[in-house]
Amino acid sequence: MLTRERTPLYYISRYLHHFDYVLLAVVMILIILGVMMIASATRDVASLEDRVNSQIIFGVAGIVVLLITTAIDYRLLASTYLWIYGALVLFLAISGLLGIEGEAGAQSWINLGIAGFQPSELAKMLLIVVLAQQLAVNAEKIGRLSTILKSLAFAVLPAFFIFIQPDLGITVLILVTWFAMVWAAGMRWQHILLFVALGLISLPILWSQMEDYQRGRIAVFIDPEGYPDLFFNIGQALTAIGNGGLLGRGYMQGTQSQLRFLRVRHTDFIFAVIAEEFGFVGAILVLVLITIVVFRVLRAARRSSDMVGSLICVGVATIIFFQTLVSIGMNIQVMPVTGLTLPFISSGGSSLVTLLFGIGLAQSVLLRQNPREL
Repeated sequence: MLTRERTPLYYISRYLHHFDYVLLAVVMILIILGVMMIASATRDVASLEDRVNSQIIFGVAGIVVLLITTAIDYRLLASTYLWIYGALVLFLAISGLLGIEGEAGAQSWINLGIAGFQPSELAKMLLIVVLAQQLAVNAEKIGRLSTILKSLAFAVLPAFFIFIQPDLGITVLILVTWFAMVWAAGMRWQHILLFVALGLISLPILWSQMEDYQRGRIAVFIDPEGYPDLFFNIGQALTAIGNGGLLGRGYMQGTQSQLRFLRVRHTDFIFAVIAEEFGFVGAILVLVLITIVVFRVLRAARRSSDMVGSLICVGVATIIFFQTLVSIGMNIQVMPVTGLTLPFISSGGSSLVTLLFGIGLAQSVLLRQNPREL
């Protein structure tokens, strides 16, 4: 039987055929929009003047990471999942011992000389690869509680290191991602109900181990009038969103952001800046663009040739969806403030690069959706 010669041109044509250009284009639009909004939010603020250039540099670096990750076979990464797991736990331990404090007070950064790096951001994405492979290896035993508990153990250790930094937002994100992945892998409903019950039972323990400022964020969510100082910025975000109306006040014309009433407007509350300057229409457009990204990643999950690739895409989609849900939710006072950023838009190099790494994983799965072509 004659076979087609596997020339470099053949592999390039495969690359061009399966690559999801819609996904890449929407992500790049979101990054450009993010740079614009960071420029508006940090305008004439000397202490934040480097934020725009930094976001552009990390955006370019992230696109390079995306393309490199796309070219790497995700199955090769997954096959080294124990090494990856050991490395991410080691990085988290080092950041706890030798890390430096970020703006929010969490000791979650490592100084690389030319830039700071947040291991917890990378850990949440690498853990997806680890869990996907671990669950796929035990796919035939997914109905057993012991299999689910073993998978949970892989997630709990990194989550613990991140929680004590302290970073409650990413801790919850990791546990939510684990839950979504084991559910997608076929966890039984009885086990789902069991873990929901255990989660509710553990809430008092979690509350007792939180920092005072973390308890304050939850307390002000429950009783805004009882904590007027803590509620101030949430109130300013609501005012900014209300000011935007249907079409907004115009780019760099928002009163709450330009007059600096709204704090941390380039990170946690950047959605309020978007809503004030571009109104309801602009806010909905952002939601539509992020929704497209989530559905394109889930499309990659459906087209995957194996369980590992499918679970990787489910994990990436869960992170993007949950971060968006929480980030927008805390801007409109339907969720407590946790510090999770709006994907691809909020200022933050570590977050942006790791999210683009996740998109690269989804693209890698798409490129290898038909194993007979490999």
